[in-house]
Amino acid sequence: MPYQKSAALIAMGVLTAIQSDVFARGVSPYLPLHLEPEIESQIERVLILADKPVMRRPIAAATVLDALPRVCKIDYDLCMRVGRYLARYMHSGGLTHASVEGAVTSGADIILPDSYGEHANSNWNASVSGYFQPNDFMLLNLGAVGYSGKADFTGSMVSMGFSWAQLDIGYRPHWSSPMTDSSMLVSTEAPTMPSVTLSNYKPFSPLGLQYEFFLARMSTTSQILYKDKYASGNPRLAGLSLTMEPTSGWSLGASRLLQYGGGPRPGSLKDLFRALVNPSKYDNVTSSTLDQGFGNEQAALSSTLLFPGKVPFSVYAEYAGEDTSRGRNYLLGNSALSVGIHFPSLWHRFDLTLETSEWQNLWYVHEVYQDGMVNDYRVIGSWFGDQRVFRDGVGGNSQMVRLGWQPPFGGLLSLQYRTSQNASYGVIPYDRFQEGTLTYSHPWHGLVAGGELRAGRDVMGSRFTRIGGFLRYDNNSAGLSASALDAFDASNEEGGANGPPGELFVDTGVNLYKVRVDLTDEPLRTTGPRQTSPHFAFGARRQVSQHSDLGVRLELDNIDGHELSALRLVDYRFRFRGPLAFGAFLGAARYSLPTPAYGLYYGFGLQWRNLLPHLDLGAEFRVADSVARDHLLATDPHVARPDSFYDVWGTTIALSYHF
Repeated sequence: MPYQKSAALIAMGVLTAIQSDVFARGVSPYLPLHLEPEIESQIERVLILADKPVMRRPIAAATVLDALPRVCKIDYDLCMRVGRYLARYMHSGGLTHASVEGAVTSGADIILPDSYGEHANSNWNASVSGYFQPNDFMLLNLGAVGYSGKADFTGSMVSMGFSWAQLDIGYRPHWSSPMTDSSMLVSTEAPTMPSVTLSNYKPFSPLGLQYEFFLARMSTTSQILYKDKYASGNPRLAGLSLTMEPTSGWSLGASRLLQYGGGPRPGSLKDLFRALVNPSKYDNVTSSTLDQGFGNEQAALSSTLLFPGKVPFSVYAEYAGEDTSRGRNYLLGNSALSVGIHFPSLWHRFDLTLETSEWQNLWYVHEVYQDGMVNDYRVIGSWFGDQRVFRDGVGGNSQMVRLGWQPPFGGLLSLQYRTSQNASYGVIPYDRFQEGTLTYSHPWHGLVAGGELRAGRDVMGSRFTRIGGFLRYDNNSAGLSASALDAFDASNEEGGANGPPGELFVDTGVNLYKVRVDLTDEPLRTTGPRQTSPHFAFGARRQVSQHSDLGVRLELDNIDGHELSALRLVDYRFRFRGPLAFGAFLGAARYSLPTPAYGLYYGFGLQWRNLLPHLDLGAEFRVADSVARDHLLATDPHVARPDSFYDVWGTTIALSYHF
């Protein structure tokens, strides 16, 4: 259609102009992170429609520019909005973001989720960002975030290097998760820390590898335990994230976070390296050897699948651990599992996001760093950590639903609901946290004007209300320069369809299993008899090569009278010539006991495809490895070892209907 061709011309013109004038093969500025929700939601839509998984944030502007031409063929209006927004990065310098909000508040003074530490009773906030780029390989960005009682330099940094190695020095935010609302390791829940970050925004090698390594300085704390005394200092924070995207639309990542040093505690680079490669030996120590332990660590495994159906969606998950388990580096202890699904385009005008998380105890608390994994007394990870009494490391769960609507009269309307429930086994009787937010914004005379109503109830049962109005900088009315359009060469046009369509499926069958229970000590392990139970699963997959498929799957089984649910973060299938296929998978298992138990989940199997039209027959061997829970209840064994383990082996025979 003519307008689609026009959109493609505009997008490629922007991309070509920016690459030649600003980026080339040099550094890229970053787009706002939880500062400008109106455009951030549009950018997320662009990347999903362009088949580009998001595994960490902030997002480099160059990443969106690379994706935009493909989206122009799918959604003209979205292409125009995002293309015009990105035009502000086409110069050697300028203002990229400015926002100011005034609010009337009442009730409980909670910490607002993902808001750089802002509290509900803050009656104003402001943020600004601008840049100067003297050449392709150096960028100076100046930024700040402020609210009642606090201001910092979020977004202020010097960037140097190339697309495959960009060095950022300054107040760069970090978000190491595909989740949009709840990153377990590091997020925008706390004020931004000064850091040095080395990363790449352009994937390299056939595996599509991306990396990020940073060292940050945390705020001062007087609760560092060393030689049986409390000391003051600034702990350091090291983060490492590795992701791969070997095929379009699917990505797998692993992340590590280490809190160490501060005051008199040692923290050399040698110690950091040893803790990274062997945390069970150098980091996870007993209370009697706290001084010899390196510090506090967290780790996560995550994946994202973009489903290219008539109604495209992104499904993503994060399996994280506050510790290792059973003395094995590959097992995560005190686990957390987060899952989300995002529909970027429903009935053209709507987008919908659903996310849920569940965590075991001991998140964000620690024996050595007794203020926990915090910066400026705000948890640096998921927002649930600030919706409880400080230093109370109880388990719990949270949910979020967000609905966006582009009404015919213009603007953007967003409705969001958050809730979380802390576990009841602790000494504090928590209520359910609930928060609802209604936001509307609309372009107005070179600005974006809007209002927000936020109301809810905190974990102590107290209500809160916040009504605000905001203005944001918006230069979209300026449009694109003629030079951007002239730079486009139609012969270089890229993009198109997302490849072969995806496939949804439902499995039902029987599971033949055994359970080994280790409640107190290894010599007392018991293995139960072989038993059978029904098996049910549903999932999605997409073709990634001539013979290979990748997907995600949720499975449900009844094991010894308790539900075992498992999520496959990696679900691979290789189709041989003919009807046979081989599969292998990796993920996380949740065993529904008096308190949830979590462990690693893996296996393999064979499948006879199209036994009947749309019907496959498969057999799989599955293992839920070292599914663990801590002894937290009065009915649990009172022994020196604080946790129990369950190993489940099973063989499943199931029919799979795909559509």
